[in-house]
Amino acid sequence: MNFDILNEDVQQFISDNLKSEITKLILKGSPFATISIQELANQILAKQKSTKKLPTWFSSNNIYYPAKISIEQTSSETTANYKSKIISGDSIIDITGGLGVDCYYFSKQFKKVIHCEINEELSTIVKHNYKQLNIQNIDTYCGNGLDYLKENNTTFDCIYIDPSRRDDVKGKVFMLKDCQPNIAPKIDFFFTKSNQILIKVSPILDLKNTIRELQNVKEIHIVALNNEVKEVLFLLEKNYTNTIQIKTINIVKTENQYFDFDFNEEVGSTYSEPLSYLYEPNVAILKSGGFHQISKKLNLNKLHQHSHLYTSETLIDFPGRVFKIEHVISYDKKKLKKLLPNNKANITTRNFPKTVAQIRKETKVKEGGNTYIFFTTDVNNTHKLVICKKVAKNVLN
Repeated sequence: MNFDILNEDVQQFISDNLKSEITKLILKGSPFATISIQELANQILAKQKSTKKLPTWFSSNNIYYPAKISIEQTSSETTANYKSKIISGDSIIDITGGLGVDCYYFSKQFKKVIHCEINEELSTIVKHNYKQLNIQNIDTYCGNGLDYLKENNTTFDCIYIDPSRRDDVKGKVFMLKDCQPNIAPKIDFFFTKSNQILIKVSPILDLKNTIRELQNVKEIHIVALNNEVKEVLFLLEKNYTNTIQIKTINIVKTENQYFDFDFNEEVGSTYSEPLSYLYEPNVAILKSGGFHQISKKLNLNKLHQHSHLYTSETLIDFPGRVFKIEHVISYDKKKLKKLLPNNKANITTRNFPKTVAQIRKETKVKEGGNTYIFFTTDVNNTHKLVICKKVAKNVLN
């Protein structure tokens, strides 16, 4: 950590160059004798990435930014705020602290927070930034969080863990055991230190496999931001053996879309051909696998077992995109052309044998416009095109 970066003139230089082209800036070299241009470039790039993701950091003075990869890997303030409210107690320890965004929000809910980070430079940066953010109830520990738990007799109301995927499984299907630290064999030990464990896992981990790897899973939270799954959280409670609650949320500008269900509940869907309205679940629900539960709970018909599109005769409030169906046709290029006078449409495929790229090449339909076409398979195993217009949310209010 180069403390000269915190000098007033350097901080002003960083702020003045947030919109500068980095490659040109690097070629000019550093105007400061004790700071390299690479260090300045990293501060600028990392601060740029914090604009929307970490607005509190971005808008605060004298924040020291770590390598930009730490910004990319950290929780956003939005998701950190969400997770801080699904747990409770007086004390919490984060054994994989990172940039400390989660601990910042835990500090608003818990009286005492311990932030553990094995990387010495990052730990120093986090400690400095907490002072700038005027946080009084977080203690930073530079070292292995597991060692901290083993070496101290302290117990906590919650242990938070955000394991990282090992480098040798990049690009592969992986399980929780492929992460560091390997959590499952240590669960019994963790439960000697706390009755509550919150684990953040990769959005691509399979839920059923992860449940099998863990013990005493009480809740699974699937958190999407602007219809992109950002976090999957497993909440474990000591000796918990009841049904697992799946809680999904999609946080968008205008609303928070919620859908919850029991993981172990046996339900089935009703099916029909497309009616008046079409519904596409948000990505958090798609990740949850609650395809039959949403059909039953919201009294919707499914188009096909594997299509994951829903329909109804009357309009309902729905956690996802809602469309008014205008036409339902077979895959006929001539008929489609007649229904698209401007030859533009937004195309989605669900349980259809061709990709969007293949369809656009065959039909010559351009992207854009107000028409939405779902290329899918219906209850009769027939390939269909459902041509729609999006329903605005205010129609339901």
